[in-house]
Amino acid sequence: QVQLVESGGGLVQPGGSLRLSCSASGRTSSIRAMAWFRQAPGKEREFVAGIRGSGGITGYADSVKGRFTISRDNAQNPVYLQMNSLKPEDTAVYYCAATYEIIVRESVMNYWGKGTLVTVSS
Repeated sequence: QVQLVESGGGLVQPGGSLRLSCSASGRTSSIRAMAWFRQAPGKEREFVAGIRGSGGITGYADSVKGRFTISRDNAQNPVYLQMNSLKPEDTAVYYCAATYEIIVRESVMNYWGKGTLVTVSS
């Protein structure tokens, strides 16, 4: 089993920044990729960003490209999501997820955190 714990959410004004962290514990040695997803009120959960292994390969949803950055120092360190130029439409619960697969897709994620709320509002 793998446990994921997110932190770093909160209230921020439009144009501001936040950094989310996701710490993994348990049997993490077989995890091959991690990702952030989000779910806005009244909407389905959607992919935000993903990272494979120690960070050599990353991917982003079109809606966050150029504003968000997913990173980690190595496979044992937390995964971060740096969010800049935040918009009201970024308001959502952000979930960290981990998978044994190479390709990140909601249906193949094996473990999920409980989420952290990000609110972008003036």
